[in-house]
Amino acid sequence: MIRFRFVEDHHGAFGVKRICRALGIARSSFYAWRAGEKDRRARERAEDLLAAEIAVIHLASRGAYGVPRVHAELRRQGRAVNRKKVERIMRERGITGITRRRRRGLTRQARKPVFAPDLIGRDFTAPRPGMRLVGDMTFLPTEEGWLYLATCIDLATREVVGYAMADHHRAELPVAALRMAASRGGLERGCVFHTDRGSEYTSPRPCP
Repeated sequence: MIRFRFVEDHHGAFGVKRICRALGIARSSFYAWRAGEKDRRARERAEDLLAAEIAVIHLASRGAYGVPRVHAELRRQGRAVNRKKVERIMRERGITGITRRRRRGLTRQARKPVFAPDLIGRDFTAPRPGMRLVGDMTFLPTEEGWLYLATCIDLATREVVGYAMADHHRAELPVAALRMAASRGGLERGCVFHTDRGSEYTSPRPCP
């Protein structure tokens, strides 16, 4: 496999035929490996996408959903996926239902935080959609490193109305999720967006 990877990385400069001859491998074997590699990467991308969908459902449940309810919600959304696959992805990426075990969190306060007044007052309900949103963030391990997911959840429907994913968790990420929620046109004037006091939400630096 190392030799095949070498051919893949350098064939543009020296040509497949020349490198394979120098390494003593058949070109047909290299092309068979390359086809399998493309299939593997396609499967990895599909799993990363499914993991993101699972994370959105998990966040919408405020961390309560385990494998059975996440799987049921995926099926309700028309996603035909094997329960064992959901269980494996959640286990590999540390997505679990409510547990007594302490988990690593993202919340870190900024050096000079700018705190907004608490307009929710621990009342996490809303009489109708578009009045109150809550924001949260999580992280997912992938083959290419950590990916971070920010969401906006409507307190009336408990639905994720905006989300964004990136390889960082700077302030731009929750701003992108909030912009998605606003672009859908369902938010009322004066809508409240409530989050924790993490640096992503309290940074004094304006986002572009």
